[in-house]
Amino acid sequence: MSSNVLAAGTLSARTTAARPLRWHIAVFLAPAVLIYTAVMVVPLAETLRLAFYRFADGRQQFAGLLNFLRLFGEDNWSQQFWNALLNNSYFFLIHLLVMVPLAIMLAALLSLPRLRASGFYRTALFMPTLLSFVVVGFVWKLILSPLWGVAPMLLDTVGLKALFAPYLGRETTALTTLGFISVWQFIGMPMMLSYAAMLAIPSEIIEAAEIDGVVGIAQFLQIRLPLLWPTIGMISILTFVANFNSFDLIYTAQGALAGPNYATDILGTLLYRTFFGAQLQLGDPNMGAAIATMMLLIILCIVCAFLFFIQRRLVRYQL
Repeated sequence: MSSNVLAAGTLSARTTAARPLRWHIAVFLAPAVLIYTAVMVVPLAETLRLAFYRFADGRQQFAGLLNFLRLFGEDNWSQQFWNALLNNSYFFLIHLLVMVPLAIMLAALLSLPRLRASGFYRTALFMPTLLSFVVVGFVWKLILSPLWGVAPMLLDTVGLKALFAPYLGRETTALTTLGFISVWQFIGMPMMLSYAAMLAIPSEIIEAAEIDGVVGIAQFLQIRLPLLWPTIGMISILTFVANFNSFDLIYTAQGALAGPNYATDILGTLLYRTFFGAQLQLGDPNMGAAIATMMLLIILCIVCAFLFFIQRRLVRYQL
């Protein structure tokens, strides 16, 4: 018996030793690894390093947690940071509560077998996602302009000009308006993900529901929607990460100062203004790196919480 075990171990060792070295895998992966390291890893490491330094006496000096103490301890910095974080959270809630349900509804309509020209509708709804931030921000500023905008002219044509207001110029409506503009631009992606998930539902389940008399809205609520929860969870976390990294639309439409009176200021614009400076504000790379580090920690904590708690329940529910 022991001789058989010894022989099997010897054969396994010979097989392992004879296994060829697959060096071509490293060759093919090397360009991607080098590019990713140069573009992502090195800047991230340098940002984390800058967050613990300060510029004094003409050189960078190690400051420990001083930049973070200033960020949360000084009234000027803490007020800007909490204002930007609150605006960012509100900006995300607009997408979560408006874009995600609307995308699921559109996907459900597009998946109807009797719908004609569904391909045209999918393309039309997805087209804004392909547009540049600069184009979207500039065009919507022209549309909503109270002086030469298209919106007041169209409302005046139908006798509803009283409903128009300078939405991008008011502190109470500017961020909400930009949130709906962003929803219009990016609704195509969650819509296509939800549409693909609906098409992946086995036809046997739908046929069994129809045999039991579950059709229409009841079928969607009782059959399709529960099977979409893993996809909805993935869409939600992707929306969260994208919103807390957003910058382009706010900067294009409202500038680096995120007016009016910082009403549309989010963490991305605060980071840009702090790092590079804006108008009379001088740039401070160390404080900017501290803000970027806090953004990374916020995103990392939320994503980890999703992966370890919500995603586990969704997988268990799916099984």
